Amino acid sequence: MSDSPGTGAPDVPAPGARRHDGPPRPGRRAAVVSLLRAVLTTAGLVTAYYLLPMDRTRQPAAAVIVAFGMLAVVLVLAWEIRVIARSAHPRLRAVEALAATVPMFLLLFASAYYLLELESPGSFTEPLTRTDALYFALSTFTTVGYGDVAARTEPARVVTMLQMTGGLLLVGVAARVLAAAVERGLRLQEREPPG
Repeated sequence: MSDSPGTGAPDVPAPGARRHDGPPRPGRRAAVVSLLRAVLTTAGLVTAYYLLPMDRTRQPAAAVIVAFGMLAVVLVLAWEIRVIARSAHPRLRAVEALAATVPMFLLLFASAYYLLELESPGSFTEPLTRTDALYFALSTFTTVGYGDVAARTEPARVVTMLQMTGGLLLVGVAARVLAAAVERGLRLQEREPPG
């Protein structure tokens, strides 16, 4: 702290005055809006998963779903990283990015498991409903693996291994990249003069 000229007393902000010692902290409204967007994104993705007519028409193979789905997850993550780095509230945008990317990843694999079971019944130790497929995808992602559902056939095991590998990458690499985007966004804010 510097001294006020001629008084020898340290500079103290006036009561109620705001200090600008770095990037602005998000206000309560911004935090609520961000949380609401995250919840609505997740709810929208889960709703779409349950409403899409996957069992009514002949769908492409689970491998095609996984390939295009992973491409979509990577593109969404890349877009989110750009948005985070330019956001006024990069931390909140990172939470929103995770709220879009993680459910998208899980629902992608749940869809693949469900379609795989439709295409080739007996691919798993028990028949999979959409909820069972989502449960299996989530228990695989969290590495809990209760043992009640397991991949039985080789294609089911390959898709499960892809999910395991993708999950490790999502948790490790994507989290690191999102953190770097937040840091970049905060550094950019520090350079801008308060306005």
